[in-house]
Amino acid sequence: MAALANSGGSAKKRVAYFYDADVGGFSYGSNTVFKPHRVRMTHNLVLSYGLFEKMDVYRAPPASSAQMQAFHTESYLKFFASVTPESHQVLKREEMLLLNAYGLGDEQPVFHEMYNYASAVAGASLSGAALLNAGKADIAINWSGGMHHAKKSKASGFCYINDCVLAIVELLKTHARVLYIDIDVHHGDGVEEAFYSTNRVMTLSFHHFAERFFPGSGGSMEDTGDGAGKHCALNFPLKAGMDDISYASVFQPAVAAAMTHYQPGAIVLQMGADSLAGDRLGRAGHFNVSMKCHAECALYVRSLGVPLLVLGGGGYTLSNVPRCWANDTAALTDTALPRAIPETCAYRSYYGPDFAVTVGAAARQRNANSPSYLQRVLQRLVASMRAAGAAAGLAAAKGAAHAALLGAPLPPPLKAGVLSDEQLDEDPDRRPPDGPACDAGKPPAVADAQPMQVDQ
Repeated sequence: MAALANSGGSAKKRVAYFYDADVGGFSYGSNTVFKPHRVRMTHNLVLSYGLFEKMDVYRAPPASSAQMQAFHTESYLKFFASVTPESHQVLKREEMLLLNAYGLGDEQPVFHEMYNYASAVAGASLSGAALLNAGKADIAINWSGGMHHAKKSKASGFCYINDCVLAIVELLKTHARVLYIDIDVHHGDGVEEAFYSTNRVMTLSFHHFAERFFPGSGGSMEDTGDGAGKHCALNFPLKAGMDDISYASVFQPAVAAAMTHYQPGAIVLQMGADSLAGDRLGRAGHFNVSMKCHAECALYVRSLGVPLLVLGGGGYTLSNVPRCWANDTAALTDTALPRAIPETCAYRSYYGPDFAVTVGAAARQRNANSPSYLQRVLQRLVASMRAAGAAAGLAAAKGAAHAALLGAPLPPPLKAGVLSDEQLDEDPDRRPPDGPACDAGKPPAVADAQPMQVDQ
């Protein structure tokens, strides 16, 4: 394949790795393809390959309700914390209406201690962002995170709490602008909606786009943001059959253009593994992307030299997701992994018959993404990025030009949103975060995440 170029990626980085052994023990139930156990399997590969020796390993405290209210509504969080598998079977009519309104009960099943699960996932992403803000890490990894579909007051796409949004809000306390990159096969709709009308966050989602493909709305080239956020909500809609060569031809140029024109102070990279060939859900998009290509995306973003928060996301083939994220971890720590999975791996039997850490991508469908189509989309995105950068540059020029990027005091927070109160009340999920959580100011103290002693 045409490899993604790597400039400066070999420079030593301080990598913080977040893991909570309890997260892998939660279960959405036997009737769903989403398995938190994949995070435990990923961690076991990280241990087996000795990757933990190249990282600071942390267990983060769970996110508090107050922290999660930086994006989610108090009413949603209270209901989410109170409902249980037993109680939701005997809800009154009014409560059942709330259950449906909050997106709970079907694809987002009510399972035991789901609030504890979601708050643990969010807590790791928040602590990772706080470490980056405090300058105590260059890269922070939370493979349990990446829950990009959750809305302000609604669960969606197996996602209950949007840790991506919460982490970005945390990063905005220190950085004037944040770039969010999403390589999940599904559109990162929850993150896009959260920041749709602010120019302090640029969202860039690479995803399969087709009729009746989840989430089924948004994610087209025409969706570019609103008001102050115009040209900052960007999408690269991909057709069936996307392969390594095609992905490499657009990913680096698009991200490079975002860096040039938008100049973010930090990046959040959502690395859903359902964009891989053969994923149980992602295969509906018929992607032919390999683990090698997935890891090279991480390697390129790592080389950009700005604080980087890496999150998980989708991924539903249990034997592939851990290998994918272990490979990504190796790329982020500048490590070459032996192809054979170590005998010490507790889940080695899952990876037969070849017991290799990488899996290729046999073409399952013709690539419908012609070079001319990809370049046309890329050109439109670059034009939007140029427009967004020009707007941000004009705003910065009124004070000290690019003061935030040069380490001077941050400019006042940009106002997010131009929708009327009536429109926001009708569609509360489009209301961007506001208030103290989005104010630029003094970096917070690092959360009470403590380094862990890791035993093989």
